[in-house]
Amino acid sequence: MTTTSFLRLPIRLSASDFGSGVTVDENMREIPLGKSRTLRLGKRVALLAFGSMVRTSTTVADSLDATLIDMRFVKPLDRAAILDAAAAHDYLVTLEENAVAGGAGSGVNELLAAEGISVPVVNIGLGDEYIQHGTREECLRLAGLDADGILARIRQACGSEEARPKTAS
Repeated sequence: MTTTSFLRLPIRLSASDFGSGVTVDENMREIPLGKSRTLRLGKRVALLAFGSMVRTSTTVADSLDATLIDMRFVKPLDRAAILDAAAAHDYLVTLEENAVAGGAGSGVNELLAAEGISVPVVNIGLGDEYIQHGTREECLRLAGLDADGILARIRQACGSEEARPKTAS
């Protein structure tokens, strides 16, 4: 049997494509296995960002006055952080530059289901479809994984009142 395969490689790479959002610390420290870190405390909506989505999620969290948690690990998930976020917020939003089906967000959903916790969860990531070639920024925009796309998705899922951006007083 003859089959055709495609391997998609980035056309151009820049320094921002590697370790985005990570500041190099001269005094290396151990990162506790399976422990997230809360980057911002907010109201009503908690963003659980995985990997490269942390940087983009910072802008989104500021716009929504949302809590932002850098999940750091997919396996093992930070069970305590997820359960605490679910108890303290009206909505959870998982963000990943990965397929939604079977991704990190699915792991969050499974954990909540196993604990019998019912909280609305919005899983944002890549759909099960072909992504056109382009720069990383173009591909993220087309997939709705840029700040504007993420904000629109959250507002659609949570309603305009729940996810209304904060306004200057």
